[in-house]
Amino acid sequence: MALFVTFLFGVANFVLHKAVVDSGHPLLESMAGFFHLLGGRAATLVEFGMLLGVLLLVAQGSTGWAMLYAGYTTVNAAAAWLILSGRV
Repeated sequence: MALFVTFLFGVANFVLHKAVVDSGHPLLESMAGFFHLLGGRAATLVEFGMLLGVLLLVAQGSTGWAMLYAGYTTVNAAAAWLILSGRV
């Protein structure tokens, strides 16, 4: 069950990331050069690597990583909301 929930959090993170990138917010232009590597896909690759690592750890029985990733998703959701709502 933890593996499935972690996967759903990963999907949510990808959706949030895509929404923020597509928003064209001026904050994105001030991001470090890393964000613009590979046409803006480097950050997506890092997101995928984090999800893959957490999924592998959760599959081995380490549910603490699932809770940590849930917290990470919560922070991502809050940041995306701030950016997309124009509060930042």
